Amino acid sequence: NNALQIISGATSLIETIWKGNDRSEEYLAMLRASIRRAEKAAAEFVKQTGGPDQKILMHSELAPFAKNKSAPPSSATEHSILLVDDEPMALTLVRRILMDAGYHVVTAQSGFECLDLFRGCARGYDLVLLDLTMPFMDGEETFHRLREIRPDVSVVLCSGFVQQEKLDRLMASGLAGLLRKPLSPDEIVSHVRSTLESMKYSRANAVPADVSAAI
Repeated sequence: NNALQIISGATSLIETIWKGNDRSEEYLAMLRASIRRAEKAAAEFVKQTGGPDQKILMHSELAPFAKNKSAPPSSATEHSILLVDDEPMALTLVRRILMDAGYHVVTAQSGFECLDLFRGCARGYDLVLLDLTMPFMDGEETFHRLREIRPDVSVVLCSGFVQQEKLDRLMASGLAGLLRKPLSPDEIVSHVRSTLESMKYSRANAVPADVSAAI
């Protein structure tokens, strides 16, 4: 485990720094005991979850999601979602929530990767969940580029904070909605479901261009 190796290495450095200080041996003994417990717990955790290459979430992270897991909507499997976030943990958690709700989810860790995936199958995605704050190409720029590729694409931004002026500008440009972080599993699934249902209703009631012109 890389984290434990780092901690163990830091312990040696701390031992050098603390050497000769009052109560240093007591503190070091506590630190060494904590590391031994962590090593045993990590070994057991890896054993139970299928090995070090298995993609896993810590129990404390999974617990609240297990309690709030939403039942899959009957039409969920008909929908494909492109999920974009530069934070691997957030990407993993939200992907798991949406997949548990029955949706097909494709992930991207940057605006560039998102655009590459979208260009390859622009009509294959029913919804894009897009993090606003990302390095190099943020959510706002990614949103506009997505709309250039497919003007009717539905995009929902995810952000802990967004200036109202920016939000108004994005909504005027066709943004489908905003999910404010932090989010509960129920909030994520409910918002996705309502957005997709709203899209379905709008398309069902849209007046064809030739009919509109005739009117």
